[in-house]
Amino acid sequence: MTGALRVGTGMDNSPSSKSALQWAVDNLNFVDGNDQIIALYVLSPKLDPPQKRLWEDTGSPLIPLDEFREINVSKQYGITPDPEVLDILDTVHRTKGVTVVFKIYWGDPRDKLCDAVDDLKLDSLVVGSRGLGVLKRVLLGSVSNHVVANATCPVTVVKGAAMSKP
Repeated sequence: MTGALRVGTGMDNSPSSKSALQWAVDNLNFVDGNDQIIALYVLSPKLDPPQKRLWEDTGSPLIPLDEFREINVSKQYGITPDPEVLDILDTVHRTKGVTVVFKIYWGDPRDKLCDAVDDLKLDSLVVGSRGLGVLKRVLLGSVSNHVVANATCPVTVVKGAAMSKP
């Protein structure tokens, strides 16, 4: 692949989303200083942080890693930064030169992650799997199944909450 690589990672700070983020960092070929990881948060539409009123329809603007670290910025969007996520992203930024940004949406994660693929022109999307059984998946629906079936870019679903390193 030539040009900058744009990878989205579906984040909710759960163990499975952290595993997906770590998988993306460890396995995708980031070689260009213009490559980008976009941490995609989809929050409940019931939450009403101040910035939601401005960006509810289109999602937030892209928020750089350094800016997102500032507690008042993330709180304006209704997110509590997770130290483990920030550490993973800071490491890939420092070691591989990858640009790290955040984007926040409000609504159904199934739809908003697919919207993000098109809006941000992602080359790839990486999401975690909660590992629902067949019955729960039928009753609750599966974000990862929906995204795999409907996203317009390659999607990697990382199974399991914890990944062991070789």
